[in-house]
Amino acid sequence: MRRYSCTNCSNEVHFDNTVCVSCESGLGYDCEQDCLLSQPAGSQLWVRDGASFRECINRQTIGCNWLVDADASDGFCRSCRHTQLIPDLNILGNAENWTKLERSKRLLFYSLLKFGLSVEDAPGEYPLRFEFKADELTYDGLTTPVMTGHENGLITINIAEADDLVRERHREAMGEPYRTLIGHFRHEIGHYFWDRLVAQSDQLSGYREIFGDETLDYAGALQAHYQFGAPLGWEQNYVSAYATAHPWEDFAETFAHYVHMIDGLETASNYGIDLRPFCQDGKRARVLDDPYEEADLDRLVRAWVPLTVALNAVNRSIGNRDFYPFVLSETIKRKLAFIHALVHPAMRASNFDAPMQQAVGF
Repeated sequence: MRRYSCTNCSNEVHFDNTVCVSCESGLGYDCEQDCLLSQPAGSQLWVRDGASFRECINRQTIGCNWLVDADASDGFCRSCRHTQLIPDLNILGNAENWTKLERSKRLLFYSLLKFGLSVEDAPGEYPLRFEFKADELTYDGLTTPVMTGHENGLITINIAEADDLVRERHREAMGEPYRTLIGHFRHEIGHYFWDRLVAQSDQLSGYREIFGDETLDYAGALQAHYQFGAPLGWEQNYVSAYATAHPWEDFAETFAHYVHMIDGLETASNYGIDLRPFCQDGKRARVLDDPYEEADLDRLVRAWVPLTVALNAVNRSIGNRDFYPFVLSETIKRKLAFIHALVHPAMRASNFDAPMQQAVGF
């Protein structure tokens, strides 16, 4: 995430802000230019280079600060328009949970736009849409749980995951290092892009070489994982214990991890945190200017590892658990390289003309 400033008074503002705390200008996010625009006094519109924008229809309900073209027929922003089902807002807590879900979804769309990964031109059978559901209490007093997951472009998320206490209980029960809303979105979108970028492409053989055979019985694999857990020593080959369950889950977990890394590096870079500057022509130079534009995965990893070591040390010094309880082995780096070649704009353009096996050497 990069840093933003109010275009009216230059005060620092943040990605989700709807109002500048300094000058009280209304703020709106222009996702095409990745900037927060200040609303002119007395106007209902935002203006940039002669173009006019209005607020997303969800601004007053859930605080969505994304903007819509003033003459657009659809009142929903690029993120909100993909939500097709929301929880019953008459039930206490659901409005707050929906707000949290949409906030994380906007972070997801921020990354997709930075990567140039369009979801607007998806094939007819795979339009991207989201459903936010709650567990249902049946007439006999039993609960029908909602499973978070992806199928044919539909991402379903149980709104209970937006409740910090519930999510922490699930994290402890599943033995996960951390469990976050944005992690759910990034994981599920990984499944979506596996369908779009791998399943029907010439990258499938390269995927199988690195992640394994996805034709293995999925239901049986998940059942075995929940019964027996991850194999000993899984940390050397997988980014998480859940990634060991099935090659599909390995891909989705690695995809989420990759986006965590890129967005984390962008935030660090924008705040001037550069733990391993190098010399170029006798001068100190930054390791990365824009992680989303960096084509060399090795440079990304070399910037990421010392950053996580430092942040782990800071967390330990104030009594928190490690910020980043992971180790990037050579096997995991190779998996990250596969993801990188799929989603990086320049890599994607060049590598889809050649076998992926040649593009992921590390």
